[in-house]
Amino acid sequence: MKRANWLFTLFVLCLCKSTVMAQTKADIFNGSTEITWLGIDFTQAKFIGSATQFKDAGEISSSEFRDKYVPSWNQLFIDEQKKYDVAGAVKRAEVKYAMEITEKANNGIKGNFFSEDPNDYKKLDEQKIAGLVKNYDFQGKPGIGMIFFIDGMSKKKEEASGWVTFVDMKSKKVLFTQYETGKAGGFGFKNYWAKTFWNMLKKTEKMKG
Repeated sequence: MKRANWLFTLFVLCLCKSTVMAQTKADIFNGSTEITWLGIDFTQAKFIGSATQFKDAGEISSSEFRDKYVPSWNQLFIDEQKKYDVAGAVKRAEVKYAMEITEKANNGIKGNFFSEDPNDYKKLDEQKIAGLVKNYDFQGKPGIGMIFFIDGMSKKKEEASGWVTFVDMKSKKVLFTQYETGKAGGFGFKNYWAKTFWNMLKKTEKMKG
């Protein structure tokens, strides 16, 4: 009987510990729980229109989009942290960075980024985001991760759309996701579209749980 009681007590303690360690939506907005910036996921992205209007870019292939521009847009969050202020956007003094998480996903992209169908601009929803997160490799990292899942990049609209997403990396559960758009601007293909991600980040500052 004593052994049974001891095992029951151990089970309750383990259950309580698991509950305490679980991340919640409230943790995103309390200003104190640690957040890790994981980068921008382009695995579902579609570029609507031609990418030849920029003299510096010329005709861009899907492999060049993946291997040149996707890494360069993500690298801006490392090289220009004062401008792409993730910590400020989530109201923290600092955040961790683990961009190898999205880098691995982006490196595995196959297929065509480019489309002429305006309906491809927004194809994701909360359920699809949850499915993407469930299949993600968070490489054993704990706590809350923050990802932008880019949906569409429209030449005609001069903006990009995506889902600002916070996840419990241990359970692979979406804690919060919200659809946002960002206006483009600037000189050259890279900078013009980089502005969209900066604008999406700025909108994150106004999010509430």
